[in-house]
Parts: sequence; C-alpha cells; structure tokens
Amino acid sequence: MSNLKSVINKVKNNKRINADEALSLFDHAEFLLLADLADTKRRFLHPEPVVTFVSDRNINYTNVCATGCRFCAFYRIPAHKDAYVISIEELNRKIQETIDLGGTQILLQGGMHPELELNYYENMLRHIKKNFSIHIHGFSPPEIYFLSQKSSLTVKDTLIILMEAGLDSIPGGGAEILVDEVRSKISPHKCTAEQWLDVMKTAHQLGLKTTATMMFGHIESKAHIIEHLIKLRTLQDQTKGFTAFIPWTFQPKNTRIDVKSASAVQYLRVLALSRVVLDNIDNIQASWVTQGDKIAQLALAFGANDFGSTMIEENVVAAAGVSFRLPQSEIIRLINDAGYAAKQRDCYYNIIRSKN
Repeated sequence: MSNLKSVINKVKNNKRINADEALSLFDHAEFLLLADLADTKRRFLHPEPVVTFVSDRNINYTNVCATGCRFCAFYRIPAHKDAYVISIEELNRKIQETIDLGGTQILLQGGMHPELELNYYENMLRHIKKNFSIHIHGFSPPEIYFLSQKSSLTVKDTLIILMEAGLDSIPGGGAEILVDEVRSKISPHKCTAEQWLDVMKTAHQLGLKTTATMMFGHIESKAHIIEHLIKLRTLQDQTKGFTAFIPWTFQPKNTRIDVKSASAVQYLRVLALSRVVLDNIDNIQASWVTQGDKIAQLALAFGANDFGSTMIEENVVAAAGVSFRLPQSEIIRLINDAGYAAKQRDCYYNIIRSKN
C-alpha cells in the first residue's frame, strides 16, 4: 500500500501517480482532501477561472438494440411496440430546432440495430451535412464495432466511410467499465474493453477526436475504476485524441441491475480521483444530467472544468427515471455563482463566446 503522504506530495507537485497510489487515495484520502488535490490538478491544467459548456442536443436515431445490456432502460427489441427508427422529417426538425436555439452540434447515437446497414448511416450523415451547418458528434465505439462486424469491414475502413460521409468526432459512450470481468456480467453481448479501446485508438490515428466516459456505481470495485482510468491514460499517452472525460453514476431504475443508487459523495470522490489520475486529458465534465444542478456546481470544486452540454434533448438517462433539466441561462448562473467565468465552447474546446 502506497504511503498516503507521499502520494499527496506527488499530486501537489504535479507528478503522475500509479494505480497503487490512486487506490491509496481512493481508500484513505478524506473527502475534502481529495477535493483539494483534484482542484490543485485542475489549476495546473486550467489556471484561469473559466468553466466551459457546449450547446447541443442528443438525437437517438433508434432505440432498437440487439445487445440487451442489463443496465439499459432505453433499448427495445425490434418487435417491441415502442421500437423506432427516426424519420428524416423528425431528424430535420430536431436539428433545425437545435440550431435555432443556438446549438452548434448534435450527439447522434442509437442502439445496435440488427437491420440497419452501413448505407443507412452514410445516407443519414450526408443528408445532415448537405442540409445543415452543424458538428456531428456521433456513434459510440460499440456502435462502430458492431457496424464493422455487420459489414465485414475493419474498424478503420468503417470509420473512413463514416468520416467521408460527415462524421466529425466520436462520443465516449459504451465504455461503462473497461474491464471484461465487469462487462461480461452487465453487457455480455457488447464489444470488449480491448475492442472499445481499439475503436478509439483507430479513430485518433485517423484524426478524429473523441471523448471518454465511465459509468460506475453498479457491480464494479474500486480497483476496476482505477483500471479503467489507467487504460484511458495509457491510450491518451499514445494518441492524445481524447478531448474530455465524463464519469457518471449508474441509474438503476427500470434496469435489470438491482443496486442502490450511488450517492453524491461517491460521485464526487470518483470525479476528483479521475482528475488526479487523468493528467493527460485536459477536460473533465460534470454530469448534471445524473447529479442535478447543485452537485454539478459542487463538482467544479472537485476537479471538473466543464459543465457539459445544455442537452436540449436527452432520452437514455431519462428512461432510467432521472429527468434533471437545465436551460443555458441556469448553467451560466451556476458557473458564475461558483466564481468562474462561463464560456460557450465547441466540440474541440475552442471558445465560441463568453457568457457572463
């Protein structure tokens, strides 16, 4: 077990900590000490008192999924009465409304639909780019891996086709916990941890920027959380393609995993640890969608420097019975009241405009 005092000194001197040292912090650091260490790390990376956010919308093009993950309350089997594939008219309406509300990007994700072919995705991307000026942050690694397998193509060739059709960047969804011991129990039919990482590595090598995520608070251990973080850090050392990391807590309602919801304290401890460990990923997002406004605001003192998305629409977390909503004006107020300047950004963390 690493000596806690020596680990604290390493963090305060902006030195990298290893997995054992991260576990020592996780197990033994007091709550407010961990917050202070995360804030210290944040200030090394972001000395200016600025918190960013992006204006966008989550568009789920289908809720049909063949993987049947135990943690998901959103998916439907193909024959279900509520199963859908979005129409072009509805897609157009959602995108135009996003632009009218000042949105600069869409998050385009769906399930692993067994009947949609690669040309469906190509045509959708080309249609969006032909008719709208908007950034497409789309298709999580499990979707891309599933599509490559279904099309008998390599991940690289699949990504090239999607990029040529208009894909601009990739969200970090589907990571859950990047440990197959966990994945085999909660999402046995989804891509493995190594396959998830390979999609991201290939995307980075092709010049696509991506985010990374972690969903915790289900059946994972502390060691699994740290293993997840170290795997992301290792890939980032190689590619420098991750723009941000977003941890959030599993929402158990309407799912097939019977656990108590993780507490706000658990969320903030993991958030802070993430900031300390992921010294090569510049941005950490607060998850107001799962935590609500006050805890998300508090997250700014636990290492987060980004408030995430205005999320004009969100369906996946809502399906698990969580329905926090925040207009852009309230996000700006929360940031300002915490002592930071609010700035709207794009997907690459370029500042678009100040919002004070």
